[in-house]
Amino acid sequence: MSKKEKKIDLENLTPEEELKYEIAEELGLLERVMENGWKSLSAKETGRIGGLMTKRKKQMRAEAMEQ
Repeated sequence: MSKKEKKIDLENLTPEEELKYEIAEELGLLERVMENGWKSLSAKETGRIGGLMTKRKKQMRAEAMEQ
């Protein structure tokens, strides 16, 4: 099975992938991603997900530094 045909396994995701799917769900894009893959999203939508991932990672690092 090629990478393009591979089904998404939500049970075995890296923490970064979990964050990506979580943000996609918050933006209402998860259903489309699950049906058609990431290629179904526009550059604007994927950029929004990436931007929010970066913002969240910064927040998590800042919270970890405070503790």
